[in-house]
Amino acid sequence: MKLMLCVMAGLIASSSAVWAEAACEAAWDKSKAYTGGQRVSHQSTRYEARWWTQGENPARSGQWDVWKSLGACAAEQQPVVAQLNVGGRVQVDAPNRVSYSWPGVYFEGRFRGTGIGLAFDDPNGQYNVEIDGQPKAKVVKPGKSTYWVNGLADGEHSVRVSLRGELTGTPGGFGGLVAATGGQVLAPAAAPTRQIEFIGDSYTAGLGAEAGKRDCTAEENTAFSNADVSFGALTARHYGAAYQLNGYSGLGMVRNYGGNIASVNYRTFYDRALTGVDGNVWTNPGNWKPQVVVVGLGINDFSTAVGAGEAYTPETLRTAYKSAYRGFINKLRGQYGDTHVIVSATYLWPDNKLQEVAQEVVAEAKAAGDQKISYFYYDGLDSLGCGWHPSVRDHQAISTKLVSAIDGLGVWR
Repeated sequence: MKLMLCVMAGLIASSSAVWAEAACEAAWDKSKAYTGGQRVSHQSTRYEARWWTQGENPARSGQWDVWKSLGACAAEQQPVVAQLNVGGRVQVDAPNRVSYSWPGVYFEGRFRGTGIGLAFDDPNGQYNVEIDGQPKAKVVKPGKSTYWVNGLADGEHSVRVSLRGELTGTPGGFGGLVAATGGQVLAPAAAPTRQIEFIGDSYTAGLGAEAGKRDCTAEENTAFSNADVSFGALTARHYGAAYQLNGYSGLGMVRNYGGNIASVNYRTFYDRALTGVDGNVWTNPGNWKPQVVVVGLGINDFSTAVGAGEAYTPETLRTAYKSAYRGFINKLRGQYGDTHVIVSATYLWPDNKLQEVAQEVVAEAKAAGDQKISYFYYDGLDSLGCGWHPSVRDHQAISTKLVSAIDGLGVWR
């Protein structure tokens, strides 16, 4: 099996929406019950309930009805992270802007009305937009703009925005949802309690998955990448879990594809929210503690022969890889506690060293007393993604196998 991996490019140095005269209260929610004295905002006006109510529109209340008007409030948008369920690592730059780099970062929210605006600030990224769980649009390089989805049936809707690929250079930015005239941004659904993190390379990122061919131009490589069809996203959706896809193309645990850029490796960037910003550190908001972490690092370490002038020999590469992997697992234990780590490996041509060394990592960890670590292996891919990467069909097959493996762990019942 011939395997070609994309060499990394651009390596450089989780409420409702409120619009804040007096500050606006939380937006009125038709499904919520309110008692006397509770206050809400609706269509930039503040209201106070006189008695218990549910589903009665404040704007339709008269002088003797349940809602008492308290006057107008200024239109100030509540922070993005309060409007939406945010999946993946983001950096909060301002209340109305978050930035990010890792593939598959996503935003899920709810609104009422016939349309919704999506506030982008990204000159490079490509995004999937879903309304009520159905694909609605692919947004390419939106820049600083508000992308509108209009013409919907008047009522309550869900919206999902997801980054299709990686942004290893300039980070992307998102400013949240903008209600259409007469509409309203609603509180997001309750965040999932199940969480799973995927750590890896271009396979984890879903690079070139939609191509249906192996030979792609650089533009096609980007256009056909889609983190939403990756095995990680598919597996998380199967379990109804929140997820992170922390994949970086071309990087390995200790050695990168072809021995490139020996001064960095995957571990250089793992702690960052913005991968292309030296010194950047992702600040866990405290609500990210995955029950399962799937680590798939090693394809780039072992898929190309060690070349003359590299710091490794085939033997020392194996030793260094295992040592770094043990340290990385200890790091995960330190930041997430009693999580279950799955060490993932795939078939590599011609000698499949990755399978052997990944098995050794797990066996040695178990021998040392770690019983929350497992080995996961997959092969039989058609590799019909760009550059011999997994195709959509491959990702589905990998996810099916991984779901079976996770079910066997008894983590989620």
